[in-house]
Amino acid sequence: MGYANPDQIGTGIISRQYARAFIFAEPNNSTNRVVFVTAELGMMSQRVRLEVIQQLKHKYGDLYREDNVILSATHTHSGPGGYFQYTIFIITCRGFIKPSFTAVVNGIMMSIDIAHQNMIKGRIFINKGSVENSQINRSPFSYLQNPDSERSRYSSNIDKEMVLLKMVADNGQDIGMLSWFAVHPVSMNRTNCLTSSDNVGYAAYLFEQEKNEGYLTGQGPYVAAFASSNLGDVSPNIKGPHCENTGESCENVHNYCPVGGAEMCMARGPGEDMFESTQIIGRNIYLKAKELYMTASDEINGPISSAHQWVDMSNVTVQLNATHTVKTCKAALGYSFAAGTIDGPGMFNFTQGTIEGNSFWDAVRDAFLVKPSNETKECHKPKPIFFPTGELSIPYPWHPSIVDVQILTVGSLAILAIPGEFTTMSGRRLREAIKTEFATHGKPGMNVVIAGLCNVYTHYITTFEEYQIQRYEGASTIYGPHTLSAYIQSFRGLAKAIATGTVPHLRKYPGPSIFNITNLSFLPLVVDAKPLGRKYGDVLQDVQPKYQTGEVATAQFVGANPRNSVANITTFRFLTVEKYDNSSQSWHVESDDASWDTRFIWKKGSFGTSTVTMEWHIPNSTAPGTYRLQYFGHSKELLSSIHAFSGTSSQFEVLN
Repeated sequence: MGYANPDQIGTGIISRQYARAFIFAEPNNSTNRVVFVTAELGMMSQRVRLEVIQQLKHKYGDLYREDNVILSATHTHSGPGGYFQYTIFIITCRGFIKPSFTAVVNGIMMSIDIAHQNMIKGRIFINKGSVENSQINRSPFSYLQNPDSERSRYSSNIDKEMVLLKMVADNGQDIGMLSWFAVHPVSMNRTNCLTSSDNVGYAAYLFEQEKNEGYLTGQGPYVAAFASSNLGDVSPNIKGPHCENTGESCENVHNYCPVGGAEMCMARGPGEDMFESTQIIGRNIYLKAKELYMTASDEINGPISSAHQWVDMSNVTVQLNATHTVKTCKAALGYSFAAGTIDGPGMFNFTQGTIEGNSFWDAVRDAFLVKPSNETKECHKPKPIFFPTGELSIPYPWHPSIVDVQILTVGSLAILAIPGEFTTMSGRRLREAIKTEFATHGKPGMNVVIAGLCNVYTHYITTFEEYQIQRYEGASTIYGPHTLSAYIQSFRGLAKAIATGTVPHLRKYPGPSIFNITNLSFLPLVVDAKPLGRKYGDVLQDVQPKYQTGEVATAQFVGANPRNSVANITTFRFLTVEKYDNSSQSWHVESDDASWDTRFIWKKGSFGTSTVTMEWHIPNSTAPGTYRLQYFGHSKELLSSIHAFSGTSSQFEVLN
């Protein structure tokens, strides 16, 4: 989920994807609390959000509600889809995939449950600092449309600042870290088919491995989270866009290559390949977080509050000034949406910066979808409408119209839950407006954080000026040119209510519907088979007898479709690296499929057969000894139930 590339079908795991939950409660009124969850997902789905809130209500009553729970996605583009209910996302995900949806909901619920059960009295410290050499603005021509006077106030066309919370128990024990930083987790490119939490996930892995020494990845008491912010126009591919076929720069308004067109224009770096780039950017982010964590001394104190409203973003009247109002639009995607970005170009050589339609594609759209109304075309100008999604409802609405706006405050910290991807300048304007709103009503000096991709996904939010040039981000601002102004107006209303103590008097609006689409899946049925004379889990290619640290231990097994194992995916693991303990004469798990040092790669063969390749990239810190690789899976043959199996490589020695 993320690149909308139909060829990007999952074939294994680089790293597991986690939900990390933080609950903040007042010590003298523990029922007054707020929850922030950051999940390693492409986007947060409204369907997931509604289901989680329902389950929380069933389990905890009125303790956790839609107003005090934020669900945020990191925006990794290397993870599952299928957990959405709006048609535009169903198309690229092969339907509503209930096992994916269930795993996402269960993982988020589990993270909240763990946080709820382990609350402890403690202190929160905040720190801020710049992360260098990790981002570029991927739409600099859009950014330049903003007024000179506004741009001159900032030293960069990206937000380099990381905001970090350090949580420490009263007994001095380190509890956790929560940070926000603006970068797209797209170091892993659109050719990758292995589940990965990408650069920010690698940063979390490094931080937690250090704090949870002796624990397997994803286990241990300490939680470190790297949440998204206003990342809409921010890329980690810092070598910039170059033509894949010639190597020349394609940093132009259309990101177009003289030979091959827009499809050839890709950004890379800083590593030699996407794996190295992911680790370089992730390590940069981790190192800054570690530095900020070590020096955090500014304590957060004060009451906890939350405010939430449902807003029909397709029909907001925005008061620009004393005499002028404007309105948002029914959702629509422009032509440049189909162009993609330098992180993942589209197809058919659509180009960014398109402000005129195409008669051929207009005819295709009108024949197979619907012709956009004059009202929609007029409202979205200068965007040429490619998909009038707000006017499409078959088989289900294509885009949400009812979205969350939400603010949580913990003392002097305000977390704004943004239902999409704000660009750099959009985020700056929103932060400034909310700081001013709080100050106007007696709360100066608030630390305002933008938490991106929260609660529901509504694509991008550009400034009015950036919208005019209609690059990818502007074409994907689905509610029209005044979307940012509408959000600023809505969030100012919530900030005022919190500052003045009038949250109970906020006007209530109806929420969104849940669609009955649980059986809308286009995935083929799983039917496994094994080669003649073989069993599932048999070793096809064994490990070598000896390896040096830094080398890769590899084994190949007779495999089965990994989808058979999803029933207990939060606890099930496909592979383990095990070390023999001479003293106890037993095997102990040293690593599993959650580790960034392992790879689980599934390859489909013919007539239902498949193979699994396991790789262990042996860390330099690995202790010498005897090791083995184990593969765990489930098979499902024709007219048969699901059966568990396992396979084991030969033993091998690791030498230093």
